[in-house]
Amino acid sequence: MALRRNLESPKHKGRAWPPAKTAFGSLLNQYLESLLVKGFTEATAWTRRKQLESFLEWLKERGVEEPLEVTRPVLERYQRSLFHHRKKNGEPMSFRSQHTLLVAVRQWFKWMTRQNHIMHNPASELELPKQGHNLPRHVLNVGEAEQVLQQPELGDPMGLRDRALMEVLYGTGMRRMEVAGLKLYDVDFDGGTVLIRQGKGRKDRMVPIGERAAAWVLKYIAEARPKLVSEPDDYTIFLTNAGEAIALGHISKLVHVYVERAEIGKAGSAHLFRHTMATLMLEGGADIRFIQQMLGHVSLRTTEKYTHVSIRTLQKVYAATHPGANLERKQPASRDVDKDAARAELLAALDAEAEADIEREDP
Repeated sequence: MALRRNLESPKHKGRAWPPAKTAFGSLLNQYLESLLVKGFTEATAWTRRKQLESFLEWLKERGVEEPLEVTRPVLERYQRSLFHHRKKNGEPMSFRSQHTLLVAVRQWFKWMTRQNHIMHNPASELELPKQGHNLPRHVLNVGEAEQVLQQPELGDPMGLRDRALMEVLYGTGMRRMEVAGLKLYDVDFDGGTVLIRQGKGRKDRMVPIGERAAAWVLKYIAEARPKLVSEPDDYTIFLTNAGEAIALGHISKLVHVYVERAEIGKAGSAHLFRHTMATLMLEGGADIRFIQQMLGHVSLRTTEKYTHVSIRTLQKVYAATHPGANLERKQPASRDVDKDAARAELLAALDAEAEADIEREDP
């Protein structure tokens, strides 16, 4: 089954899984293919592969080469190694990251047992660490967001692209993979909406795009994109100087650079704007369920089961609560209820999502 080796670059499309050289490798390839057959995305499959390859490398260093050699004590040792692991910056791995890696291992062994590759599942009783409710370190206020957005050099086509891209991130709360995949025909400038195709979980959704973000995208399309595009044009909006779709990692890096350049005493990358959009709308008076639809979450712990909201109603709430929705700045609506608990739960959910996104690059 042909898959993309690197999901951040279209030029790798069509490469197959690396050949399996061991029993573990063969079983891993079969497992990942089973995920695709069940409808999981290629991004999910490649993320799972990376998570499990780190586990296999750990086993190899300890001479464990066959599935039958993996016992519960071996898995508990692996769990302890994750707890004591230190990242490149010297910080420990978060409990959420440990939990994610262990879940990947547990699911794989569950599959092996069901497929009769092993008779007993050694991971069935593995106790997972608690994930906690850590809030994101940084969320921008309106002034800080404006300062970051003003950093690109608008006289340069790449700078204009970056400004338009960040305006979309800030204005819609899109994930970086969603903004990278936007096509020219996905944005309805007259209707003030943008169609996000095949977002997380293969779900399409339509969200409002504010006048301001739309204006910057139009300016970029008119003035900068023609200088970047190369034939054949696949209508991807945000391009590199080589005319290719912008890579996910590059989106994170460019936002990180502009946040540092703004000298606001905060750090972050693409997901920082997603946090900021949700927080400012909540503080502006938006109901949590409207923010939920903007983000594309099936559910949030602060809400009841997902309730459908029409795009027109969502547009009205968005225009009334998001400070970047209109060309002229509006004062935030006064808060008549205490939203601290809702804000904490919302940010906790977004932080979990951001960390899962980062794990694709650095588990």
